[in-house]
Amino acid sequence: MEQWEADDARRRHMARFGRRDTAPELALRRELHRRGRRFFVDRQVSRRCRVRPDLVFPRARIAVFVDGCFWHHCEEHTHLPKANAELWRRKLLANRERDARNQAILTTEGWRVLRSWEHDDPAAVADRVEDELDRWAAIVGRPEGR
Repeated sequence: MEQWEADDARRRHMARFGRRDTAPELALRRELHRRGRRFFVDRQVSRRCRVRPDLVFPRARIAVFVDGCFWHHCEEHTHLPKANAELWRRKLLANRERDARNQAILTTEGWRVLRSWEHDDPAAVADRVEDELDRWAAIVGRPEGR
């Protein structure tokens, strides 16, 4: 596996961008909150990796990620910049590899990982999250999973 490494100037530049509260994430949070679901936001759930899911349901051990099409290299929507195209290709593929590693770690630790893309309909993603929460509630015998 090829390692992608940014120089210090690039690292400082990228650190200025927010990691949370993106429009797709906020839309999903609003939809789930409207449905009566409560969750934690941007919370570290594992000591083996630094990943912080966008939404966390700790009792049910469900971690939800809302991945941006550019940064997580959506096959439908990512268009590589023309400047430094090879650098960006390596960077975005490294992001996908990192996501897969982190998901594997969380899965081995007993987490159910749900991933969605920024272009996904928030109501449909909320339906998937609720299905998992309801499945968990049925297993542990909690009414309605709320």
